[in-house]
Amino acid sequence: MRLGINLGYWGLGMDADNIAVAQEADRLGYAVCWAAEAYGSDAATVLSYVAAKTERIDVGSAIFQIPARTPAMTAMTAATLDTLSGGRFRLGLGVSGPQVSEGWYGVKFDKPLARTREYVEIIRKAMSRERLVHEGENWTLPLPGGPGKPIKLTVHPVREHIPLYIAAIGPKNLELTGEIADGWLGIFFAPEHAAVSLDQLTAGRAKAGLTLEGFDLCPTVSIAVGDDVKAAADSQRSYAALYIGGMGSKEKNFYNQLTRRMGYEQAADEIQQRYLAKDYAGAAAAVPHDLIDATSLLGSKERIADRMQAFADAGVTTLTLAPAGFTLEERITALRTAVEAMELAGLA
Repeated sequence: MRLGINLGYWGLGMDADNIAVAQEADRLGYAVCWAAEAYGSDAATVLSYVAAKTERIDVGSAIFQIPARTPAMTAMTAATLDTLSGGRFRLGLGVSGPQVSEGWYGVKFDKPLARTREYVEIIRKAMSRERLVHEGENWTLPLPGGPGKPIKLTVHPVREHIPLYIAAIGPKNLELTGEIADGWLGIFFAPEHAAVSLDQLTAGRAKAGLTLEGFDLCPTVSIAVGDDVKAAADSQRSYAALYIGGMGSKEKNFYNQLTRRMGYEQAADEIQQRYLAKDYAGAAAAVPHDLIDATSLLGSKERIADRMQAFADAGVTTLTLAPAGFTLEERITALRTAVEAMELAGLA
């Protein structure tokens, strides 16, 4: 199992700290540094900057939002980032959600699975540097009856194949991810509930005549180091409540639905009701301690090592850490503790 780091969003007043974290992860031998985007900072610009400030660590989009860019533009960006970084780029994609897709990008959030499949097909055609011809439900290239002609990517990526990941939560999207991607970007993954995600990913791999062998299972987990496990868990409550209670509408919140599939139906209801009523403290208090503990790395180095072993036993191949909400010193300590815990567990 390898380690990754997720810097989250840029422009929140911690940009210098984020670079220091990326550079320390690079020095410690972390495999990949991810950056996110929603409707603030874009991931491509951030990753260019991080790549320029580091030497060995891969840089990855977690995620590029599918409604934000045409597939050909994403192929161009991926090829450029891979060239600029010397072959260190990983392409992570996701459909975002209906509020952002329709409210920010003006793109209808319909048939997300078919859109994702077609999007990946076009990217792979473009990245192969064949002349781009595609006829689908969402894109037709070139447009018929006009001056457009089949053209090919002029940039030569460093590698013939750039790893492609999909962020997936729902069962059907998980199955699609297993079928068409090289890896999976997960969230709120618990080894004790691994089947909630892995069964569908395995089914998708089988559709493609493949297994999970060589497929990168890459969940992001919060990490909080300290002797007081309850206090460490409490530091993650607001983050969990935001996603379970407030990401999306009452009818369509993928994180809330995931929490339900993990067996926390009553808690998911209460968190969402309180959050949507703007009782943010109450929503945070309603997040079960064992849910936070199961989906995070909390406590001492020894306890974190035990949990890392559980993630490895569940099949995780890249464990991405999110030490968000802490000072730079605390984040650096978390990075170093994770490496020591990996060595203690015999996973390094």
